[in-house]
Amino acid sequence: MKTYNQTNFFKHTFCEFTQIDDFNFPEDTNYKSKSNSMYFYTNEGVYRKSNHWGRVANCRWKLITNNNYKNQQIVIGFAKWTDFYPINSSEKNFFIEVDFKNKTAKIQPKKKETKNYLFPFSEAQKKVKQIAHLFKNDKWATYFNDDIDKVKFKIISEFINSDKTLQEIKRFL
Repeated sequence: MKTYNQTNFFKHTFCEFTQIDDFNFPEDTNYKSKSNSMYFYTNEGVYRKSNHWGRVANCRWKLITNNNYKNQQIVIGFAKWTDFYPINSSEKNFFIEVDFKNKTAKIQPKKKETKNYLFPFSEAQKKVKQIAHLFKNDKWATYFNDDIDKVKFKIISEFINSDKTLQEIKRFL
């Protein structure tokens, strides 16, 4: 696993920053981007002060927020160096977490040993997109002789726990 620090964390990485409300950003920041995001490095990780999160240049940086956050609001987030993961590799560092109640799916990094099926970032992105389509559209499920929610659960569960395509899974069912 690659080790990240202040010289490489901004190169094709996935990270979840945690919103920090009790940190006073110093005036002598380590780096200020063209879009006015500011960075302050510590031995443990990096503080980022910005009004934009998600797709940041060639990275995917999420912000885990408190309830008061609004998009385009300037927020300070913190991430440890160990929270950064490569997204431009074939390494299987990510799994897909599905919330069937709220009909959502999201990519999660493998933070420790896990029994979840792992994917490279690009493959996990494609699968999440396909899962969103499965949740949104029910027409495909009318061909099955079972409750639609049960069919979705079976198919999506198999989909996130294997390398099988959706077509292969549907055909088998």
